[in-house]
Amino acid sequence: MHSSGALTSDELKGLQRKGARAASVHPLMTFVAGSQPSLSGVPFVIEGDAAAVRVARQIVRDLKGVTYSIRKYDKAAYHAWGAFVSPLLTSLLAASERVAKLAGLNQRSAQRRAIPILLQTLANYASFGAAGAFSGPIARGDVETVKRHLHVLKRVPSARRAYVVLAQAALHYLPARNKRELLSSLRGTRTGARGY
Repeated sequence: MHSSGALTSDELKGLQRKGARAASVHPLMTFVAGSQPSLSGVPFVIEGDAAAVRVARQIVRDLKGVTYSIRKYDKAAYHAWGAFVSPLLTSLLAASERVAKLAGLNQRSAQRRAIPILLQTLANYASFGAAGAFSGPIARGDVETVKRHLHVLKRVPSARRAYVVLAQAALHYLPARNKRELLSSLRGTRTGARGY
C-alpha cells in the first residue's frame, strides 16, 4: 500500500507483477511538523486490488477512520480538492496576513485575531454549506466596498489577484446581489487567470 493522494495503486505495478496485492490509501488530513492530528473520523480514500482494499479498510477501521472508494481516474481531482481545503487555504491565510499588515497588524496579531472568525466560518460551513455560510460585501452586493478593497490591495498585488479570482468564483458559485455590477468592477483588474 502507498498513501499518496495524487497517485493510484498502479504505482505499485512492479510489485503486482510479482504477485503482490496493491492499494492506495490516502487520509484527507494535513500533517506538518509538530502536529499530531487524530485520525478518528478522518476520511480515507482507497482503491486497488480487492484483497488489498479489504486489508486497508480494516486498518482504517482500527484507526477509527472512515473509508471511501475512489476510481483511479478521479484521484487527480480528489487531490486537487484536498489542495483547496488545506494547503491553498493556508496560502490564502498567509496572503491575508499581508493584507492585515496594511491595516497595521503584525503577523502574530493578525493570526490571533483571525482565529474567531475562521472558526465561525468553518462552523457555518459545517452547518449551512457554502451558500449559507457566505457573507460580506460580495454577498450583499456592495460594489463600492469591493472597489475600495481593490484600491487598497494594489499595495499587495498577489493578494489582490487572489481577491479578484476568489471574488469571481464567489459570484459564479454563491448567492450574491448586484452580480453584474460586481463582475464589471472585477473585470477591470488584471489577474492573469481566466475561468473558475
